[in-house]
Amino acid sequence: MLRKFINRVLTLGNKTRPVAQGEPAIIPVEGHGIRRADISSGSRRVCEALSERGYKAYVVGGAVRDLLVGAHPKDFDVATNATPDEVRRCLRRSRLIGRRFQIVHAYMGAEVIEITTFRGALGDDAKTDEHGRVLRDNVFGNQAEDAARRDFTVNALYFDPQTEQILDYHHGVADLKQKTLRMIGDPKTRYREDPVRMLRAVRLAAKLGLSIDPAARRPIREMAELLENVPAARLFDEMLKLFTSGHAVKCLQQLRAEGLHHGTLPLLDVILREPQGEKFVMLALANTDQRIRQGKSSSPSFLFATLLWHEVTVCWQRIQQEGESTIPALYQAMDEVLKAQGEKLAITRRIASDVKEIWALQPRFEQRAGKRPYGVLEHPRFRAAYDFLCLRGEAGEVDAALGEWWTNFQNADGEARAQMLLPAEAPKKKRRRRRKKSSSASDETAHETTRNTSEPDAEQDDE
Repeated sequence: MLRKFINRVLTLGNKTRPVAQGEPAIIPVEGHGIRRADISSGSRRVCEALSERGYKAYVVGGAVRDLLVGAHPKDFDVATNATPDEVRRCLRRSRLIGRRFQIVHAYMGAEVIEITTFRGALGDDAKTDEHGRVLRDNVFGNQAEDAARRDFTVNALYFDPQTEQILDYHHGVADLKQKTLRMIGDPKTRYREDPVRMLRAVRLAAKLGLSIDPAARRPIREMAELLENVPAARLFDEMLKLFTSGHAVKCLQQLRAEGLHHGTLPLLDVILREPQGEKFVMLALANTDQRIRQGKSSSPSFLFATLLWHEVTVCWQRIQQEGESTIPALYQAMDEVLKAQGEKLAITRRIASDVKEIWALQPRFEQRAGKRPYGVLEHPRFRAAYDFLCLRGEAGEVDAALGEWWTNFQNADGEARAQMLLPAEAPKKKRRRRRKKSSSASDETAHETTRNTSEPDAEQDDE
């Protein structure tokens, strides 16, 4: 009923008038409750600067959507009819970025505002790959065309800070109230244009508590293989958003239900078939969700360390069984797993380095004698590695008493710490390895031995 009402009439205060074909429903502040003060100061300043130069500018997409459901937006994007070059002339501290579609980043203090020019309808000459994915798209258009180019109806919402009105072209407000995630246009075509939209559907449905419209959900399983053609860097960014949404557990369950995890985290399929691995991953994701909902920070390094740890342990055991010693085997396993995963997700070097440090500290927690525990405490990744250890204890992978010892050790004073240290083990005697001699030297030694059998052969090889 609400969708039909919005489609049929336009409400402004006590006045109403029919909505013409192709025009948006204009919803006043009384109908949505978003005020100018609810958006960030940076986005307000951007919209004001563009409006003063005669351009139209709106806060758009996810920020409007989140404010409507009572969530706090992570960022505030702006859409305008000004071209990127015109935007740059209006905003001194800004720069152009992007190849597929040029956008502008404006720097307002510590805030970075992403500004996009209204996109036009895709032409027949749009550059695509053999699967239909759009590779380059610098076609500008009007606001109606821009709304039609957006993926879901709940993202095609434009908030005007000047009038505090929402412009709704595709009944997104009604869909939010009806708890439905609906695709704009033909879902199969839209998924071919950008396969990442399938992941986005899962994330938004989980985050907002929406049901994916059957027409948008039906093609996902059969088109999941299109994710193989998405650049690894884009997949990494989208998976990071998915697992730091505050609803990672639900997102993972939805990914598996839709068959999308094969193309993003194939190792996850192996993990979730193992009871121990599944318990560890679910505990890690639940821990991340809790931190995010409490407004605390969440480390991507910690997250990926937990997601890939089971595969590292399996690989670590295999390499040790092949004869390699413990620590070198761990480092080989870490490199092997990260290299394999890098083919799917372009995990940045910085994050990969942090992940390896978290993993490498795990066997060092077993060393609780002498000066070694003090060195572990001083390590820059101690806190993340310690949390990782506690998670392993909670999952039953290691004795929980080990985590308790480190909890007490880090909170104790100097004297108490010294009393907690375990007795140092007696150093093992190293077998002296004698150097091999060349064949000529051996012959000479043999000759000398023949001459004097009472003289010991000091250079005889031990091996």
